[in-house]
Amino acid sequence: MKRITDYNKVLPINELYTAVQAEGSRAGYATIVVRTVGCTHRCWFGEGGWCDAWANSIHPEKGKYTFQDIINIYDLNPHIKEMMLTGGSPTMHPALVNELTHFAHERGIFITMETEGSHFLETDFPINLLSISPKFSNSIPHTGISTPAGDIVDEKMVKQHNKFRLNYDAMSKSIVYHSNYHLKPVWDGEDQEALSEILNCIRVLDVPQDKVYFMPAGDTREALLNSYPKVMNWIRDNGYKFTGRPHIIAFDDQREV
Repeated sequence: MKRITDYNKVLPINELYTAVQAEGSRAGYATIVVRTVGCTHRCWFGEGGWCDAWANSIHPEKGKYTFQDIINIYDLNPHIKEMMLTGGSPTMHPALVNELTHFAHERGIFITMETEGSHFLETDFPINLLSISPKFSNSIPHTGISTPAGDIVDEKMVKQHNKFRLNYDAMSKSIVYHSNYHLKPVWDGEDQEALSEILNCIRVLDVPQDKVYFMPAGDTREALLNSYPKVMNWIRDNGYKFTGRPHIIAFDDQREV
């Protein structure tokens, strides 16, 4: 597997910061976020808004951090033994991800990688936890609407979004290869078509209920306050788990939180 050889070269990473993991089974841990640039998807959730990391997906910025920067931030925060590798789509950068598994293995760091599941990536050391958020029909952008930067969605963007959506083969291989996983579908608590797709995905992948965390749709505090109670009530009655988005509740649409 390819590795990073020049630790001072700028990589496709545009955010590197300390935070508290806010979603899924590692919620509550202090962590260091490594956010990669570039994504296979262009997610829009209607009233729930655009992807909350649109600066890495819909309008990707340039990378600005090196691997040495990652080493430095862990040296400055020796109490943190967690990493949230997110994006965008981290699996677009196999050499970087693989190098991070070596770094984490050497330092006893627990890696959570957030992924939409579009690609299977075999690394020298398996990822500790895959946080898989498959994208369903409720994520498809509609032609004619405006993106966060003011572009107009066209058929090309829709086609790009759908190209790798629901890659069950890649998700199945990833689940088998890496150390652990959970499924983290996004839902607004109302869209029944999307709910049917989510439940079908759970069946196809044969995911146990205790590994499924439903997450309310929303890229702002206001949007989340609308979907939170609906998703929570459904979870209460259907036996799955709920994961909130407390970083958005706490900081609204502020970046690097």
